[in-house]
Amino acid sequence: MDQNFGLYSKLPDVARSSVQQKISSHRVVQALIIMVVITSLISINAYRIVQLQLIQGKYNRERADNNRIRLTPVAASRGTIYDRKGRIIASNNLSRSVYLWPQEYSPEKWSEVAAELSPILDIPATDIINKLEVAGYESPLPVRIASNIDRTTFVALAEKTSDTRGLGVRTESIRNYPHGSLAAHLIGYIGEATKEELIANPEYPMGMIIGKMGIERSANSTLEGVWGNHLIEVDAKGNEIQELGVENPIPGKPVTLTIDLFLQKAAEKALGNRRGAAVAINPQTGEVLAMASGPTFDPNLFTGKITSEEWQRLQGASKPFLNRALQGYPPGSTFKPVTSVAALQSGKYSPNSKVGTYDAITIGGITFHEHSGSYGVIGFRDALAYSSNTFFYQVGVKTGAEAISKWGRELGIGGSIDLQLLGLDGNHGQIPTPEQKEQIYGEPWHIADMVTMGIGQGLVLVTPLESSVMVSAIANGGYRVQPHLLASQTGTAATKSIKTGIKPETINTVREGLIDVVRKGTGRSLNDGTIPLSGGKTGTVELPGQPDNAMYIGFAPAYNPEIAVAVAVEGGGYGSVGAAPIAKEIFTTYFRNK
Repeated sequence: MDQNFGLYSKLPDVARSSVQQKISSHRVVQALIIMVVITSLISINAYRIVQLQLIQGKYNRERADNNRIRLTPVAASRGTIYDRKGRIIASNNLSRSVYLWPQEYSPEKWSEVAAELSPILDIPATDIINKLEVAGYESPLPVRIASNIDRTTFVALAEKTSDTRGLGVRTESIRNYPHGSLAAHLIGYIGEATKEELIANPEYPMGMIIGKMGIERSANSTLEGVWGNHLIEVDAKGNEIQELGVENPIPGKPVTLTIDLFLQKAAEKALGNRRGAAVAINPQTGEVLAMASGPTFDPNLFTGKITSEEWQRLQGASKPFLNRALQGYPPGSTFKPVTSVAALQSGKYSPNSKVGTYDAITIGGITFHEHSGSYGVIGFRDALAYSSNTFFYQVGVKTGAEAISKWGRELGIGGSIDLQLLGLDGNHGQIPTPEQKEQIYGEPWHIADMVTMGIGQGLVLVTPLESSVMVSAIANGGYRVQPHLLASQTGTAATKSIKTGIKPETINTVREGLIDVVRKGTGRSLNDGTIPLSGGKTGTVELPGQPDNAMYIGFAPAYNPEIAVAVAVEGGGYGSVGAAPIAKEIFTTYFRNK
């Protein structure tokens, strides 16, 4: 019996066959689509696996390691700098520095982070990016972008460090100059190594602190120490989990200087805010006991972020970076001992020679005046004591430029001091001969050049340091000392005094003349009984259109001297008024402390 299967059963056989074929085709298409989708998904995953494991495998393994382990440099403490008696001049304090780990983000992301950090750290975002670019964005080592941050900045960064992978604040030592600007031109300052310095010293890590000036620079290899490293395990957010290993830094070694802290303070206080310099050395050994230059600067400015206003001030007209102790000045009458030595050594004069002095004298058709009237016929000792210009006009012309230049160099002027031994930037003075004037200035020699040379003006330039060496040679019996700043150099072959060849009778005549300056001449203010008898020479230097410079050189005690000084004060007026009191204060401090 036939059963009723609905409409499908009632269709003709041909129609039923057609419907079945359509249903079958549809199922095949569905199956193919599903197979294509599955195959595509498998292919994509397979490609990604190949890419991650084979093509980028090494990179990703390193990346995973760097996400888990960080290598963090640990700065070494710089060596302490002491004065000759063990008093601290430069040391270290603990501070906080901000670091970024370049690998943690893409350059684009770091640009965003830098823009966020800029107002917090008060650093231009471009400066942050520049430091990252120097290190390279693939560098696993951190880059210091700020140091010595204050508490307010530290608190502001606390929120950012938890949200920003690759941002960290670490504690490290930072240079500290407890006496501020004291001896700044000698000590110098520190700063991060530049790109060029990093290239020249491959062992330096990024952020390496090195000396940039003065003893900090010249003794940097002793002071810098060797940085260490920490291996730190961090989580995915960059938070530290545990320390895996440590290579401790090696602190820098200490350095002891020849300067006396109290004498340096006295020199700087006496110089005050005036432009000029004051130098004190041991006339027997060449040890620099004090070297003041004004205006000065505070090296603590360079241990953190220096503001644009501070930098502009340091570049201003007062030139606080300039070490005026190593800058040439017309020496004026403080040069007369050199003319005296040259004249006596030339054989044209003897210790007993006398020369007439006048209110004015005409040489080569030019009239040159005495500063305070004629002194009559006098010898070298009185000529130095009263600082007679007309005496030295005549003596200088007869002696000649070549002889004065020669003996000036023997006494320490014009390049016979080794400035590299000091480790300071500066210049030598000059006492040009006619031939040298042609070479330097392209001008012929004139009789006026010769006349003014005799009294330390015109073309003659002498640095305060050179003046201290010159007067030391007269005080110590004719030995040119080599000034130096490191106590370790004292008594070595490099600082051995050099015998000048000046005859004993010449030395005795000039030395007694300088003692007479203090006994009865222009330096009488130093002979009030408060300090031992000394020798010295005042100088007043005339400058066209400017106030006179005040100069003074001296040594004490007068016999068996222990200290020699040279002072230059720009616009200080008379040497006896503007410079001699500074020398006296240095002498007073020296003998009081002794």
